[in-house]
Amino acid sequence: MPGRGDSYEKYLESFEHWRRQGWRVSAADWRGQAGSGRLGLDELTGHMDDFSLWIGDLAAFWRDWTRESAAQITGPQVLVGHSMGGHLALRAVAEEALAPAPAALVLSAPMLDVLPEALPVRIKHAVARLMALCGDPRRPAWKSSEKPGELPAARQALLTHDDERYADELWWREQRPHLAMGPASWGWVAGAMRSIRTLEKRGVLERVRMPVFTIATRADRLVSTRAIAGAAARLPQAEVLWFGPESRHEILRETDPVRTRALAAIDAFLDRTVPR
Repeated sequence: MPGRGDSYEKYLESFEHWRRQGWRVSAADWRGQAGSGRLGLDELTGHMDDFSLWIGDLAAFWRDWTRESAAQITGPQVLVGHSMGGHLALRAVAEEALAPAPAALVLSAPMLDVLPEALPVRIKHAVARLMALCGDPRRPAWKSSEKPGELPAARQALLTHDDERYADELWWREQRPHLAMGPASWGWVAGAMRSIRTLEKRGVLERVRMPVFTIATRADRLVSTRAIAGAAARLPQAEVLWFGPESRHEILRETDPVRTRALAAIDAFLDRTVPR
């Protein structure tokens, strides 16, 4: 399950890796992203004021997918999520919204808090709620560029060191213009902070009994590494592979040394915890 503003096309290379490992892989884009239109005030702004709607969508997708898969093949069923997708996957598991429950969970740079880390989540939530109430909550929370739909010049510096993999995303946007997505709405920001606070409640992560493997980078400039470390300490069966300045936010789309190490660690985790 991809992140905010993502589309499944960005991860075809990783899907093929897992397919070659013997896994059957499916992916879906979130409501209001990629090919499913936009919910914001304009044709590019991503909006969702209640992340519970996405949890319901994931539960429905998981139910149908597991039923279809069980009719064709046998084996463990694993959920993988990146960034916002990682946040939603973890929340869905913590709330026991997925039936049957995944055998394991793999998270890539999960959005368990946003920057700045020094500002408490409750303060960020209060500010976002106020901004959402001061106007149409579907309006964009930030300005991405002077030209609508054009990606900010510094965007790659947040995502990956790999020029070719970054260019691959731009190629897909050219081939499928409907994938283009701009900033999030203030409603999305408020909804994100409310959802993050849901996971912070005592006892929520502690009841996740399945193995959870996380890949993260301490150089991340989009999500909080402190929150990732804190969540791992609360999860009963959690492992984290940390990267440093060699990796930016999109670890599975990084340069080959980083990406290969990450995929090898995920493979080893799955072989150890949910052998096929």
